[in-house]
Amino acid sequence: MTAELVRGQNHTLPKTRLEIRVSAGTPVVAGATLGDERGTVRGVEWIAHPGSPQLPGLEVSQQAAADHRLAVDLEALPAGAHRVTVLLALPVGAGGPVRFGAVPAPFVAVTGLDGTEIATFTLTDLDAESAVSALELYRRQDAWKVRAVGQGYAGGLAEMLADQGVTDPAALAGSIQEAVTRGLARSVAPPPPRTPEADRVRHATGSADHRPAAPPPAPEPPEPLADPATTGPAHTTQPHTAQPHTAPGPAAAGASAAGPSTGGPINYAHPRRQHAAPPSPPPAAPPAQPGQPAQPVAGDATGWSMDERLYNQIWGMFEDLARAVAAYRSAVDFAESRMDQELDRALSDPRNRIGGAGDRSREAARAKRDELASRAREALDRDLAQLAAEAAVVEPALPAAYAGWGNPVWHAHRIPMEIPMALRIGDLHLPERTDLRIPLLVRLPLERGMWVDSGRTASEAAALMDTDRLRRLAMETAVAHAARLLAVYPPGEFAVHVIDPAGSAAGPLAPLVEAGVLAGPPAAGPGGVASVLAHLTRRVDLVQMAVRARAADSLPPDLDTGEQLLVVNDFPHGFDDRAVTQLRYLADEGPAVGVHLLMVADREEASAYGPVLDPLWRSLLRITPVADSHLADPWVGHAWTYEPLTIPPGSRVLEQVLAAVAAARRAAGR
Repeated sequence: MTAELVRGQNHTLPKTRLEIRVSAGTPVVAGATLGDERGTVRGVEWIAHPGSPQLPGLEVSQQAAADHRLAVDLEALPAGAHRVTVLLALPVGAGGPVRFGAVPAPFVAVTGLDGTEIATFTLTDLDAESAVSALELYRRQDAWKVRAVGQGYAGGLAEMLADQGVTDPAALAGSIQEAVTRGLARSVAPPPPRTPEADRVRHATGSADHRPAAPPPAPEPPEPLADPATTGPAHTTQPHTAQPHTAPGPAAAGASAAGPSTGGPINYAHPRRQHAAPPSPPPAAPPAQPGQPAQPVAGDATGWSMDERLYNQIWGMFEDLARAVAAYRSAVDFAESRMDQELDRALSDPRNRIGGAGDRSREAARAKRDELASRAREALDRDLAQLAAEAAVVEPALPAAYAGWGNPVWHAHRIPMEIPMALRIGDLHLPERTDLRIPLLVRLPLERGMWVDSGRTASEAAALMDTDRLRRLAMETAVAHAARLLAVYPPGEFAVHVIDPAGSAAGPLAPLVEAGVLAGPPAAGPGGVASVLAHLTRRVDLVQMAVRARAADSLPPDLDTGEQLLVVNDFPHGFDDRAVTQLRYLADEGPAVGVHLLMVADREEASAYGPVLDPLWRSLLRITPVADSHLADPWVGHAWTYEPLTIPPGSRVLEQVLAAVAAARRAAGR
């Protein structure tokens, strides 16, 4: 029976391998400290946080999220550790809440590895506090107990760490928040909740009042899924605003992961769907053979349209794969840790260090390790096979916006009259099965700019490539993304501007220039850079003022209210200090009013600006022209290998798509 604790109450723990699950309703930082018999933290090596997420017997999440799973093995803690304190803090500088009194009361549960709750605690009555000691696990007379703490700190993480005896707590708190900021920058944002102010449907009217007055709220990751060791990855994916679906969680050992806050039912009563019928159900799967898993079906998710169902299904597959691999890796880590502990116990007696007894102990420990790892791999292989079968039926059914360049759907593509929900910008995979690719979808309108890294230090593949070839490939990647955006927007609803200060990208830009789909010739030289930046900065200022004043009809008649994309090549060449400031302004303020950045740059070449540009790099989603393992999922924080979309050799699909864009514009009189 679950013990529902109140502040100060304790409860005996029946087992030593546990998960601590946190649900906060808003992204929070989760960490843990180890304390001695007096509760004192001996040093930074006894603190697990996003910048250093693993300690012996303890693992926390690497990034801020609305939900966390902390893995605890009390028997594997360092010698002298008698207490584990779970800490929660609000991220600093993330644009979110700054006190726990403004968010739902965090909920913490101590569970077994099978998810069975042992004790729960709801942290109520918090107000100005921005950090809180949620609960502690402590040793008392060779038994472990859990105590509900709920001690908040208005001084934030630094004050909380100081209270535990940490030396220089302010510096450590700063490094933790910096790690959180880096994690947010590299994390792929999960599907955000839909609101009437930021609805995905944007018809071809192009009026400014269809845009949100401010950036949409921070996305909340989905909830944990069901255990893959027992259910497999057959998820019941819900739409991006619906109640979270169930998906695989750590099966053999707890992996730190984030899942979402619970969401309410979808609100379909926005202005453009007042008379719409309820969403059609997903297609029924064919009946499964006895003893076999259900056959996958494309669009096996809830949504108003097939596009929406496919979008939700892809995100469900993404989460399933992340959690299934997390369970496998955690199980293997546990098997290794258990083998080490058994060897230490067996060889602690000097008589067992030599001779047959020692050899038998080593062989038995390794055999047990191999057995556990093998069982974990079998469970993973079952999950991967089911996900691969699902991917095989989903990929051919994807619409153009979600499809790769090699998909035949692009050859029959027609320019739409409304924008799709999302756009595919690449594929993601993990080393456990590199041929299982998950489409990387970004929501439309874009909520974050993109940066195509042309640096040779970006990845091993980039380091082996000639510098000029890599830069050309990076610009070709940017051109392909611009073409995809032009192709999925209604005619005249998306404009592309190009800054090419030295004119070095004439070759890669040729398809856009020759098709006549650019807003103007590529801007070259300092004068061209200044002119384009001034034009877009003026547009951001005017639209912001019109939205805030609710006076969209007061916009100048020559102002293009469609979405704008600025492609910048070879940054920072050709940029003075004023131009850099304007570019940062566009990166920060532009997405909320329809101005987006697509930069091609080598960060090392901009190193002369120092930390001034750090916010710019963090605000952009970094992608690469070659494969690179740098993106993280929002649930577990795996490092995923990003594969850019490539045009098949000899194919003229890019030219055909751009010709269709140009023809649609002429037909619409744009």
